[in-house]
Amino acid sequence: MKRMKKYKNMLLLHLLLAVYSMSGIASKYAAQQELMSGPFCIFYGLVMMALCLYALCWQQIIKKLPLVTAYANKAVTVVWGMVWGVLFFEETLTVMNVVGAAVIVVGVYMVVMSEEQE
Repeated sequence: MKRMKKYKNMLLLHLLLAVYSMSGIASKYAAQQELMSGPFCIFYGLVMMALCLYALCWQQIIKKLPLVTAYANKAVTVVWGMVWGVLFFEETLTVMNVVGAAVIVVGVYMVVMSEEQE
């Protein structure tokens, strides 16, 4: 039961980090608009909403997970950024991008596993 709760908290953390990384999508779209135009304000408002949601939920997540685990997992936003770049901005992934993402994921895994062993 305790292990299942940890997996649930980790899933919630990663969903939260995905929302956090989406603020970058709205930010990039806002930057493409004329300053203070309607679309700019909408995209900028989406950035602010995502960041506010992130800030509120982050406080709840770190009550349930060790801080070192939560911060280590925050590096996964780099991977999300790559995914969003491909999906929304037609960016291409290079082998080095994939290798870098793999290093991040392995690093996060190592930190989380070392935390569990302590």
